[in-house]
Amino acid sequence: MSEIFYSTDPAFCPHCKHIPCVCNQLGKPKTQTEPVRVRFINTAKGSGITRVERLALHPQGKEKLLKKIKKSLGCGGTVKDGMLEIQGDKKARVQQILEKEGYKVRAL
Repeated sequence: MSEIFYSTDPAFCPHCKHIPCVCNQLGKPKTQTEPVRVRFINTAKGSGITRVERLALHPQGKEKLLKKIKKSLGCGGTVKDGMLEIQGDKKARVQQILEKEGYKVRAL
């Protein structure tokens, strides 16, 4: 039997490659192979965005984490292309929140 590598189904988990997800039930992955990257990017229209990249979570888990970050920072944000985007320059505060959640973080 061949393994699924990509699916357009929103319930597809890219880590355990199952529909629905069976790895850690929307929590952090059991092993974090590389640190989560947090960087600030200037945009042409406004004050810029803080982007969280390489976050190994199920898409629904990313939504829950983003909701927690937005509530604690009092700002807006979204999930785009598997990355969390938070409005404004909140790099240090996002790094603290992620480390508190148990992630290894590298700020760029």
